[in-house]
Amino acid sequence: MQPTLAVTIQRYLPLLGGMERQTHAQASRLVRLGFDVHIITRRHAGLPAFEHMDGVSVHRVPIFGPKATASLSYTFHALRVLGRIQPDILHAHELFSAATIGLLAKRLWGWPLLFTPHRGGSIGDVQRLQQKFLGARRMAAIASQGERFICISREIADELQSAGVPPKRLVHIPNGVNIARFYPRPPEARAALRRHLGVPADALMVVFSGRLAAEKRVNFLVDAWPRVRRAHPKASLHILGEGDQQEALQSAAGEEVFFHGYVQNVDEFLAAADLFVLPSIAEGISGAMLEAMSTGLAVLLTRVGAAPEVVSHGETGWLIPPDDRPALEAALLHLLGDDALRARLGKAARRRVETSYALDVVVEELADVYREILAERRL
Repeated sequence: MQPTLAVTIQRYLPLLGGMERQTHAQASRLVRLGFDVHIITRRHAGLPAFEHMDGVSVHRVPIFGPKATASLSYTFHALRVLGRIQPDILHAHELFSAATIGLLAKRLWGWPLLFTPHRGGSIGDVQRLQQKFLGARRMAAIASQGERFICISREIADELQSAGVPPKRLVHIPNGVNIARFYPRPPEARAALRRHLGVPADALMVVFSGRLAAEKRVNFLVDAWPRVRRAHPKASLHILGEGDQQEALQSAAGEEVFFHGYVQNVDEFLAAADLFVLPSIAEGISGAMLEAMSTGLAVLLTRVGAAPEVVSHGETGWLIPPDDRPALEAALLHLLGDDALRARLGKAARRRVETSYALDVVVEELADVYREILAERRL
Protein backbone atom coordinates (compact mmCIF):
# COMPACT_ATOMS: atom_id res chain seq x y z
CA MET A 1 0.00 0.00 0.00
CA GLN A 2 1.29 3.46 -0.93
CA PRO A 3 2.28 5.39 2.24
CA THR A 4 0.92 8.93 2.55
CA LEU A 5 3.33 11.65 3.64
CA ALA A 6 2.18 15.12 4.70
CA VAL A 7 4.70 17.97 4.86
CA THR A 8 3.95 21.27 6.61
CA ILE A 9 6.06 24.20 5.42
CA GLN A 10 5.30 27.91 5.52
CA ARG A 11 6.46 28.68 1.96
CA TYR A 12 6.57 26.53 -1.15
CA LEU A 13 7.06 26.88 -4.88
CA PRO A 14 6.61 28.97 -6.90
CA LEU A 15 7.75 31.21 -4.02
CA LEU A 16 11.51 31.24 -4.18
CA GLY A 17 14.11 30.19 -1.67
CA GLY A 18 16.66 27.44 -1.16
CA MET A 19 14.50 25.28 1.10
CA GLU A 20 11.43 25.76 -1.09
CA ARG A 21 13.33 24.41 -4.10
CA GLN A 22 14.97 21.67 -2.05
CA THR A 23 11.71 20.51 -0.48
CA HIS A 24 10.04 20.26 -3.87
CA ALA A 25 13.00 18.42 -5.39
CA GLN A 26 12.85 15.89 -2.56
CA ALA A 27 9.05 15.61 -2.65
CA SER A 28 8.89 14.90 -6.38
CA ARG A 29 11.50 12.16 -6.03
CA LEU A 30 9.67 10.65 -3.07
CA VAL A 31 6.62 10.35 -5.35
CA ARG A 32 8.74 8.30 -7.75
CA LEU A 33 9.78 6.11 -4.81
CA GLY A 34 6.15 5.25 -4.10
CA PHE A 35 5.02 7.88 -1.58
CA ASP A 36 1.81 9.87 -1.87
CA VAL A 37 3.16 13.30 -0.93
CA HIS A 38 1.04 16.23 0.25
CA ILE A 39 2.44 19.71 0.97
CA ILE A 40 0.41 21.94 3.31
CA THR A 41 1.57 25.54 3.02
CA ARG A 42 0.30 29.11 3.26
CA ARG A 43 -1.62 30.56 0.35
CA HIS A 44 -0.21 33.72 -1.19
CA ALA A 45 -1.81 36.12 -3.62
CA GLY A 46 -2.32 34.78 -7.12
CA LEU A 47 -1.68 31.14 -6.26
CA PRO A 48 -4.32 28.39 -6.44
CA ALA A 49 -5.66 26.69 -3.34
CA PHE A 50 -4.65 23.30 -4.72
CA GLU A 51 -2.53 21.97 -7.56
CA HIS A 52 -0.40 19.01 -8.57
CA MET A 53 3.27 19.81 -9.16
CA ASP A 54 5.39 16.94 -10.53
CA GLY A 55 3.09 14.44 -8.83
CA VAL A 56 3.09 16.30 -5.50
CA SER A 57 -0.27 17.45 -4.08
CA VAL A 58 0.13 21.07 -2.94
CA HIS A 59 -2.52 22.43 -0.54
CA ARG A 60 -2.34 26.21 0.01
CA VAL A 61 -4.48 27.22 2.97
CA PRO A 62 -5.79 30.75 3.60
CA ILE A 63 -4.11 33.10 6.04
CA PHE A 64 -5.65 36.29 7.40
CA GLY A 65 -4.56 39.42 9.19
CA PRO A 66 -1.32 40.32 11.02
CA LYS A 67 1.39 37.84 12.00
CA ALA A 68 -0.28 36.24 15.05
CA THR A 69 -3.67 35.93 13.34
CA ALA A 70 -2.08 34.58 10.17
CA SER A 71 -0.31 31.91 12.20
CA LEU A 72 -3.56 30.84 13.85
CA SER A 73 -5.31 30.80 10.48
CA TYR A 74 -2.58 28.64 8.97
CA THR A 75 -2.77 26.24 11.90
CA PHE A 76 -6.56 25.90 11.83
CA HIS A 77 -6.85 25.37 8.08
CA ALA A 78 -3.83 23.06 7.90
CA LEU A 79 -5.36 20.81 10.57
CA ARG A 80 -8.56 20.62 8.52
CA VAL A 81 -6.58 19.49 5.48
CA LEU A 82 -4.62 16.96 7.52
CA GLY A 83 -7.82 15.55 9.00
CA ARG A 84 -9.08 14.98 5.48
CA ILE A 85 -5.82 13.46 4.15
CA GLN A 86 -5.14 11.21 7.17
CA PRO A 87 -1.43 10.72 6.39
CA ASP A 88 0.70 7.85 7.65
CA ILE A 89 3.52 10.18 8.61
CA LEU A 90 3.90 13.93 9.16
CA HIS A 91 7.03 15.99 8.52
CA ALA A 92 7.24 19.59 9.81
CA HIS A 93 9.73 22.06 8.34
CA GLU A 94 11.09 24.71 10.71
CA LEU A 95 10.22 24.85 14.39
CA PHE A 96 7.54 27.53 14.26
CA SER A 97 3.97 27.42 12.88
CA ALA A 98 4.56 24.24 10.85
CA ALA A 99 5.91 22.51 13.96
CA THR A 100 2.93 23.67 16.06
CA ILE A 101 0.62 22.14 13.47
CA GLY A 102 2.57 18.90 13.71
CA LEU A 103 2.36 18.80 17.50
CA LEU A 104 -1.39 19.41 17.48
CA ALA A 105 -1.94 16.83 14.74
CA LYS A 106 0.01 14.23 16.67
CA ARG A 107 -2.05 14.92 19.78
CA LEU A 108 -5.29 14.61 17.77
CA TRP A 109 -4.44 11.61 15.59
CA GLY A 110 -1.22 10.07 16.90
CA TRP A 111 0.71 10.13 13.62
CA PRO A 112 4.51 9.79 13.75
CA LEU A 113 6.14 13.20 13.50
CA LEU A 114 9.46 14.40 12.13
CA PHE A 115 11.06 17.85 12.25
CA THR A 116 13.58 19.59 10.01
CA PRO A 117 15.01 22.87 11.33
CA HIS A 118 16.20 25.03 8.45
CA ARG A 119 19.01 27.06 9.98
CA GLY A 120 21.37 27.13 12.92
CA GLY A 121 23.16 29.89 14.78
CA SER A 122 21.89 33.14 16.25
CA ILE A 123 19.05 33.50 13.74
CA GLY A 124 18.43 29.77 13.42
CA ASP A 125 15.34 27.83 14.41
CA VAL A 126 16.36 26.66 17.91
CA GLN A 127 17.65 29.99 19.20
CA ARG A 128 14.81 31.99 17.65
CA LEU A 129 12.18 29.65 19.07
CA GLN A 130 13.63 29.86 22.56
CA GLN A 131 13.36 33.65 22.43
CA LYS A 132 9.65 33.58 21.58
CA PHE A 133 6.68 33.59 23.96
CA LEU A 134 6.55 30.19 25.71
CA GLY A 135 9.53 29.25 23.55
CA ALA A 136 11.18 26.96 26.11
CA ARG A 137 7.91 25.07 26.59
CA ARG A 138 7.39 24.76 22.84
CA MET A 139 10.94 23.50 22.38
CA ALA A 140 10.44 20.92 25.14
CA ALA A 141 7.28 19.66 23.42
CA ILE A 142 9.08 19.38 20.08
CA ALA A 143 12.00 17.56 21.72
CA SER A 144 9.69 15.02 23.38
CA GLN A 145 7.26 14.42 20.51
CA GLY A 146 9.48 14.13 17.45
CA GLU A 147 10.23 10.57 16.34
CA ARG A 148 13.15 11.84 14.26
CA PHE A 149 14.92 15.14 13.65
CA ILE A 150 16.45 15.55 10.20
CA CYS A 151 19.64 17.56 10.70
CA ILE A 152 21.07 19.21 7.62
CA SER A 153 24.17 20.32 9.53
CA ARG A 154 26.14 19.33 12.63
CA GLU A 155 25.53 22.81 14.00
CA ILE A 156 21.78 22.17 14.02
CA ALA A 157 22.26 18.69 15.52
CA ASP A 158 24.32 20.14 18.38
CA GLU A 159 21.71 22.81 19.06
CA LEU A 160 18.89 20.26 19.12
CA GLN A 161 20.78 18.00 21.48
CA SER A 162 21.49 20.96 23.79
CA ALA A 163 17.76 21.73 23.70
CA GLY A 164 16.90 18.25 24.98
CA VAL A 165 16.48 16.09 21.88
CA PRO A 166 17.83 12.56 22.54
CA PRO A 167 20.85 11.87 20.29
CA LYS A 168 19.29 8.62 18.99
CA ARG A 169 16.52 10.66 17.35
CA LEU A 170 18.94 12.86 15.40
CA VAL A 171 19.52 11.83 11.78
CA HIS A 172 22.07 13.63 9.64
CA ILE A 173 20.73 14.00 6.09
CA PRO A 174 22.05 17.00 4.17
CA ASN A 175 20.33 18.76 1.33
CA GLY A 176 21.13 17.41 -2.10
CA VAL A 177 21.70 18.74 -5.59
CA ASN A 178 20.67 17.51 -9.03
CA ILE A 179 24.10 16.66 -10.41
CA ALA A 180 22.62 15.91 -13.84
CA ARG A 181 21.38 19.49 -14.17
CA PHE A 182 24.28 21.26 -12.46
CA TYR A 183 27.42 19.96 -14.13
CA PRO A 184 30.69 21.36 -15.53
CA ARG A 185 30.67 22.45 -19.17
CA PRO A 186 33.63 22.14 -21.56
CA PRO A 187 35.29 25.39 -22.73
CA GLU A 188 33.34 25.68 -25.99
CA ALA A 189 30.01 25.23 -24.15
CA ARG A 190 31.01 27.84 -21.55
CA ALA A 191 31.89 30.27 -24.32
CA ALA A 192 28.50 29.70 -25.95
CA LEU A 193 26.73 30.27 -22.63
CA ARG A 194 28.58 33.55 -22.13
CA ARG A 195 27.53 34.74 -25.58
CA HIS A 196 23.94 33.78 -24.76
CA LEU A 197 24.07 35.64 -21.41
CA GLY A 198 25.80 38.68 -22.87
CA VAL A 199 28.97 38.25 -20.81
CA PRO A 200 32.26 39.08 -22.57
CA ALA A 201 34.53 36.10 -23.15
CA ASP A 202 37.41 37.69 -21.23
CA ALA A 203 35.38 38.93 -18.24
CA LEU A 204 35.88 37.55 -14.74
CA MET A 205 32.28 36.57 -13.93
CA VAL A 206 31.27 36.35 -10.26
CA VAL A 207 27.83 35.05 -9.26
CA PHE A 208 25.70 35.31 -6.12
CA SER A 209 22.50 33.24 -6.06
CA GLY A 210 19.96 33.43 -3.26
CA ARG A 211 17.42 35.58 -1.47
CA LEU A 212 18.30 39.26 -1.23
CA ALA A 213 17.86 39.31 2.54
CA ALA A 214 19.90 41.05 5.22
CA GLU A 215 21.49 37.86 6.56
CA LYS A 216 22.98 37.08 3.14
CA ARG A 217 25.20 40.19 3.42
CA VAL A 218 25.00 40.90 -0.32
CA ASN A 219 25.57 44.54 0.67
CA PHE A 220 29.13 43.59 1.69
CA LEU A 221 29.68 42.20 -1.78
CA VAL A 222 28.22 45.24 -3.54
CA ASP A 223 30.24 47.58 -1.33
CA ALA A 224 33.51 45.77 -2.10
CA TRP A 225 32.93 45.61 -5.84
CA PRO A 226 34.40 49.00 -6.90
CA ARG A 227 37.68 48.11 -5.17
CA VAL A 228 37.65 44.63 -6.72
CA ARG A 229 37.22 46.21 -10.16
CA ARG A 230 40.19 48.50 -9.62
CA ALA A 231 42.34 45.37 -9.36
CA HIS A 232 40.36 43.43 -11.99
CA PRO A 233 38.80 45.93 -14.43
CA LYS A 234 37.06 43.21 -16.44
CA ALA A 235 35.30 41.67 -13.45
CA SER A 236 31.49 41.64 -13.38
CA LEU A 237 29.13 40.70 -10.54
CA HIS A 238 25.86 38.92 -11.35
CA ILE A 239 23.24 38.77 -8.59
CA LEU A 240 20.50 36.17 -9.02
CA GLY A 241 17.46 36.33 -6.79
CA GLU A 242 14.86 38.61 -5.24
CA GLY A 243 14.13 39.89 -1.75
CA ASP A 244 13.42 42.83 0.49
CA GLN A 245 16.97 44.18 0.14
CA GLN A 246 16.83 44.44 -3.64
CA GLU A 247 15.98 48.14 -3.96
CA ALA A 248 18.66 49.23 -1.49
CA LEU A 249 21.27 47.02 -3.13
CA GLN A 250 20.49 48.34 -6.59
CA SER A 251 20.74 51.91 -5.34
CA ALA A 252 24.18 51.22 -3.84
CA ALA A 253 25.58 49.20 -6.76
CA GLY A 254 28.32 50.59 -8.98
CA GLU A 255 29.45 49.62 -12.45
CA GLU A 256 29.40 46.03 -13.66
CA VAL A 257 26.92 44.86 -11.02
CA PHE A 258 23.93 43.20 -12.66
CA PHE A 259 20.67 42.26 -10.93
CA HIS A 260 18.88 39.51 -12.82
CA GLY A 261 16.05 38.85 -10.35
CA TYR A 262 14.53 35.38 -10.39
CA VAL A 263 15.96 33.29 -13.22
CA GLN A 264 15.10 29.75 -14.22
CA ASN A 265 18.48 29.15 -15.85
CA VAL A 266 20.62 29.36 -12.70
CA ASP A 267 22.59 26.39 -14.00
CA GLU A 268 23.65 28.36 -17.09
CA PHE A 269 24.86 31.35 -15.06
CA LEU A 270 26.87 29.08 -12.78
CA ALA A 271 28.35 27.10 -15.68
CA ALA A 272 29.46 30.33 -17.36
CA ALA A 273 30.95 31.89 -14.20
CA ASP A 274 34.45 31.98 -12.73
CA LEU A 275 33.54 32.25 -9.03
CA PHE A 276 30.51 31.83 -6.75
CA VAL A 277 30.22 33.94 -3.58
CA LEU A 278 27.89 33.50 -0.59
CA PRO A 279 28.73 35.87 2.33
CA SER A 280 25.85 34.88 4.66
CA ILE A 281 25.93 35.19 8.43
CA ALA A 282 23.64 32.14 8.83
CA GLU A 283 22.68 29.11 6.75
CA GLY A 284 21.49 25.57 7.16
CA ILE A 285 23.10 23.94 4.18
CA SER A 286 22.94 26.24 1.19
CA GLY A 287 21.37 24.79 -1.94
CA ALA A 288 22.99 27.55 -3.97
CA MET A 289 26.40 26.49 -2.63
CA LEU A 290 25.79 22.87 -3.63
CA GLU A 291 24.58 23.91 -7.09
CA ALA A 292 27.72 25.96 -7.67
CA MET A 293 29.99 23.17 -6.45
CA SER A 294 28.17 20.61 -8.58
CA THR A 295 28.79 22.83 -11.61
CA GLY A 296 32.53 22.65 -10.93
CA LEU A 297 32.70 26.28 -9.87
CA ALA A 298 35.08 27.60 -7.21
CA VAL A 299 33.09 28.79 -4.17
CA LEU A 300 33.83 31.54 -1.65
CA LEU A 301 31.78 31.03 1.51
CA THR A 302 31.52 32.15 5.11
CA ARG A 303 32.11 29.65 7.92
CA VAL A 304 28.45 29.26 8.87
CA GLY A 305 25.96 26.41 8.89
CA ALA A 306 27.12 23.34 7.02
CA ALA A 307 29.70 25.15 4.88
CA PRO A 308 32.67 23.98 7.02
CA GLU A 309 31.35 20.40 6.79
CA VAL A 310 30.94 20.48 3.02
CA VAL A 311 34.02 22.54 2.13
CA SER A 312 37.63 22.00 3.13
CA HIS A 313 39.34 25.37 2.98
CA GLY A 314 41.81 25.57 0.13
CA GLU A 315 40.82 22.14 -1.17
CA THR A 316 37.16 22.14 -2.21
CA GLY A 317 36.46 25.84 -1.71
CA TRP A 318 37.49 28.97 0.17
CA LEU A 319 36.16 29.85 3.65
CA ILE A 320 36.21 33.19 5.46
CA PRO A 321 34.74 34.41 8.78
CA PRO A 322 31.18 35.78 8.67
CA ASP A 323 30.53 39.52 8.93
CA ASP A 324 34.12 40.31 7.95
CA ARG A 325 34.23 42.86 5.11
CA PRO A 326 38.05 42.97 4.79
CA ALA A 327 38.25 39.16 4.65
CA LEU A 328 35.62 39.05 1.90
CA GLU A 329 37.40 41.67 -0.17
CA ALA A 330 40.80 40.03 0.30
CA ALA A 331 39.43 36.61 -0.69
CA LEU A 332 37.78 38.02 -3.81
CA LEU A 333 41.01 39.68 -4.90
CA HIS A 334 43.03 36.54 -4.18
CA LEU A 335 40.74 34.11 -5.99
CA LEU A 336 40.10 36.32 -9.00
CA GLY A 337 43.85 36.71 -9.37
CA ASP A 338 44.57 32.96 -9.50
CA ASP A 339 43.00 31.08 -12.42
CA ALA A 340 44.75 27.82 -11.57
CA LEU A 341 43.52 27.87 -7.96
CA ARG A 342 39.92 28.46 -9.04
CA ALA A 343 40.13 25.59 -11.53
CA ARG A 344 41.55 23.24 -8.90
CA LEU A 345 38.93 24.19 -6.31
CA GLY A 346 36.11 23.76 -8.85
CA LYS A 347 37.17 20.26 -9.89
CA ALA A 348 37.50 19.13 -6.28
CA ALA A 349 34.12 20.68 -5.43
CA ARG A 350 32.40 18.64 -8.14
CA ARG A 351 33.97 15.42 -6.84
CA ARG A 352 32.87 16.27 -3.29
CA VAL A 353 29.25 16.78 -4.35
CA GLU A 354 29.15 13.63 -6.46
CA THR A 355 30.23 11.45 -3.56
CA SER A 356 28.12 12.93 -0.74
CA TYR A 357 25.41 15.34 -1.91
CA ALA A 358 23.76 13.90 -5.02
CA LEU A 359 20.02 14.49 -4.68
CA ASP A 360 18.92 10.94 -5.48
CA VAL A 361 21.19 9.53 -2.75
CA VAL A 362 19.93 12.06 -0.19
CA VAL A 363 16.27 11.36 -0.97
CA GLU A 364 16.78 7.60 -0.69
CA GLU A 365 18.23 8.17 2.79
CA LEU A 366 15.18 10.22 3.74
CA ALA A 367 12.83 7.57 2.34
CA ASP A 368 14.63 4.96 4.44
CA VAL A 369 13.92 7.03 7.58
CA TYR A 370 10.22 7.17 6.69
CA ARG A 371 10.15 3.43 6.01
CA GLU A 372 11.90 2.72 9.31
CA ILE A 373 9.35 4.77 11.27
CA LEU A 374 6.43 3.14 9.48
CA ALA A 375 7.90 -0.29 10.22
CA GLU A 376 8.21 0.63 13.91
CA ARG A 377 4.54 1.61 13.94
CA ARG A 378 3.54 -1.81 12.61
CA LEU A 379 5.40 -3.68 15.35
